[in-house]
Amino acid sequence: MKQDAPHAAPCGLPLYSAPVSAGFPSPAEDFVEATLDLNNYLVRHPAATFFVRVVGDSMRDAGIHSGDLLVVDRAVDPAPGRIVVAAVDGELTVKRLMERSGCLLLMPANPDFDPLDVTEDESFAVWGVVTAVVRTL
Repeated sequence: MKQDAPHAAPCGLPLYSAPVSAGFPSPAEDFVEATLDLNNYLVRHPAATFFVRVVGDSMRDAGIHSGDLLVVDRAVDPAPGRIVVAAVDGELTVKRLMERSGCLLLMPANPDFDPLDVTEDESFAVWGVVTAVVRTL
Protein backbone atom coordinates (compact mmCIF):
# COMPACT_ATOMS: atom_id res chain seq x y z
CA MET A 1 0.00 0.00 0.00
CA LYS A 2 1.74 3.13 -1.16
CA GLN A 3 -0.04 6.35 -1.72
CA ASP A 4 1.30 9.81 -1.96
CA ALA A 5 -0.95 11.95 0.15
CA PRO A 6 -0.90 15.69 0.35
CA HIS A 7 0.81 17.02 3.45
CA ALA A 8 -1.18 19.43 5.51
CA ALA A 9 0.41 22.41 7.14
CA PRO A 10 1.12 22.01 10.85
CA CYS A 11 -1.87 22.97 12.94
CA GLY A 12 -1.00 23.77 16.55
CA LEU A 13 -3.97 24.42 18.78
CA PRO A 14 -3.96 25.60 22.42
CA LEU A 15 -3.29 22.94 25.03
CA TYR A 16 -4.58 23.91 28.46
CA SER A 17 -2.57 22.63 31.39
CA ALA A 18 -5.59 22.61 33.69
CA PRO A 19 -6.89 19.06 34.02
CA VAL A 20 -10.51 18.35 33.15
CA SER A 21 -12.24 16.20 35.73
CA ALA A 22 -14.34 13.36 34.44
CA GLY A 23 -15.85 13.11 37.92
CA PHE A 24 -16.90 16.13 39.94
CA PRO A 25 -16.24 19.53 38.37
CA SER A 26 -13.02 21.24 39.43
CA PRO A 27 -12.24 24.97 39.40
CA ALA A 28 -11.34 26.10 35.91
CA GLU A 29 -7.97 27.65 35.27
CA ASP A 30 -7.30 29.71 32.20
CA PHE A 31 -3.75 28.67 31.47
CA VAL A 32 -2.46 27.64 28.07
CA GLU A 33 0.50 25.29 28.47
CA ALA A 34 1.53 25.06 24.84
CA THR A 35 0.15 24.37 21.44
CA LEU A 36 -0.66 20.86 20.35
CA ASP A 37 -0.57 19.56 16.79
CA LEU A 38 -2.47 16.28 16.70
CA ASN A 39 -0.27 15.03 13.86
CA ASN A 40 2.81 15.46 16.07
CA TYR A 41 1.00 13.92 19.03
CA LEU A 42 -0.40 10.86 17.24
CA VAL A 43 2.14 10.17 14.48
CA ARG A 44 5.64 9.09 15.52
CA HIS A 45 6.83 7.94 12.08
CA PRO A 46 5.08 10.05 9.41
CA ALA A 47 6.60 8.20 6.45
CA ALA A 48 5.42 4.87 7.86
CA THR A 49 2.00 5.84 9.18
CA PHE A 50 -1.45 5.59 7.66
CA PHE A 51 -5.03 5.83 8.85
CA VAL A 52 -7.76 3.27 8.40
CA ARG A 53 -11.40 3.30 9.45
CA VAL A 54 -12.85 0.40 11.47
CA VAL A 55 -15.92 -1.51 10.38
CA GLY A 56 -17.32 -4.07 12.83
CA ASP A 57 -17.28 -4.83 16.54
CA SER A 58 -14.63 -7.54 16.99
CA MET A 59 -12.34 -5.17 18.94
CA ARG A 60 -15.06 -3.54 21.04
CA ASP A 61 -13.58 -4.56 24.42
CA ALA A 62 -10.22 -3.03 23.46
CA GLY A 63 -11.94 0.34 23.01
CA ILE A 64 -12.00 0.10 19.20
CA HIS A 65 -15.46 0.62 17.78
CA SER A 66 -17.01 0.60 14.34
CA GLY A 67 -16.42 3.97 12.71
CA ASP A 68 -13.23 4.71 14.67
CA LEU A 69 -10.18 5.93 12.82
CA LEU A 70 -7.00 3.99 13.58
CA VAL A 71 -3.50 5.39 13.43
CA VAL A 72 -1.35 2.55 12.10
CA ASP A 73 2.45 2.66 12.21
CA ARG A 74 4.42 0.28 9.98
CA ALA A 75 7.69 1.17 11.73
CA VAL A 76 6.59 -0.33 15.06
CA ASP A 77 7.54 -3.95 15.73
CA PRO A 78 4.41 -6.13 15.51
CA ALA A 79 5.31 -8.04 18.66
CA PRO A 80 2.82 -10.45 20.20
CA GLY A 81 0.34 -8.58 22.37
CA ARG A 82 0.10 -5.57 20.10
CA ILE A 83 -3.01 -4.66 18.13
CA VAL A 84 -2.26 -4.87 14.43
CA VAL A 85 -3.88 -4.35 11.07
CA ALA A 86 -3.24 -7.52 9.11
CA ALA A 87 -4.14 -8.87 5.70
CA VAL A 88 -5.39 -12.46 5.79
CA ASP A 89 -6.09 -13.97 2.39
CA GLY A 90 -6.42 -10.49 0.96
CA GLU A 91 -8.85 -9.19 3.58
CA LEU A 92 -7.88 -6.60 6.17
CA THR A 93 -8.62 -7.10 9.83
CA VAL A 94 -7.68 -5.43 13.11
CA LYS A 95 -6.90 -7.84 15.94
CA ARG A 96 -4.45 -8.41 18.78
CA LEU A 97 -1.48 -10.43 17.54
CA MET A 98 -0.75 -13.35 19.84
CA GLU A 99 1.58 -16.31 19.79
CA ARG A 100 0.55 -19.69 21.21
CA SER A 101 2.72 -22.79 21.00
CA GLY A 102 4.82 -21.17 18.29
CA CYS A 103 1.79 -20.32 16.13
CA LEU A 104 0.42 -16.86 15.43
CA LEU A 105 -3.12 -16.04 16.36
CA LEU A 106 -5.26 -12.97 15.71
CA MET A 107 -7.40 -12.40 18.79
CA PRO A 108 -10.58 -10.38 18.76
CA ALA A 109 -11.52 -8.33 21.81
CA ASN A 110 -15.12 -9.42 21.82
CA PRO A 111 -16.32 -12.85 23.02
CA ASP A 112 -18.81 -13.02 20.14
CA PHE A 113 -15.91 -13.53 17.70
CA ASP A 114 -13.52 -16.47 17.35
CA PRO A 115 -9.74 -16.12 17.19
CA LEU A 116 -8.15 -16.47 13.77
CA ASP A 117 -5.36 -19.02 13.55
CA VAL A 118 -2.71 -17.96 11.10
CA THR A 119 -1.75 -21.03 9.13
CA GLU A 120 0.82 -21.63 6.43
CA ASP A 121 -2.05 -22.18 3.97
CA GLU A 122 -3.14 -18.55 4.25
CA SER A 123 -1.66 -15.43 2.82
CA PHE A 124 -0.79 -13.32 5.86
CA ALA A 125 0.93 -10.00 6.35
CA VAL A 126 0.95 -7.47 9.14
CA TRP A 127 0.40 -4.03 7.64
CA GLY A 128 1.21 -2.17 10.83
CA VAL A 129 0.67 -1.67 14.54
CA VAL A 130 -2.25 0.38 15.81
CA THR A 131 -0.84 3.22 17.88
CA ALA A 132 -3.93 5.36 18.44
CA VAL A 133 -7.69 5.44 18.03
CA VAL A 134 -9.53 8.59 16.96
CA ARG A 135 -13.25 8.79 17.62
CA THR A 136 -15.60 11.66 17.03
CA LEU A 137 -18.65 12.13 19.23
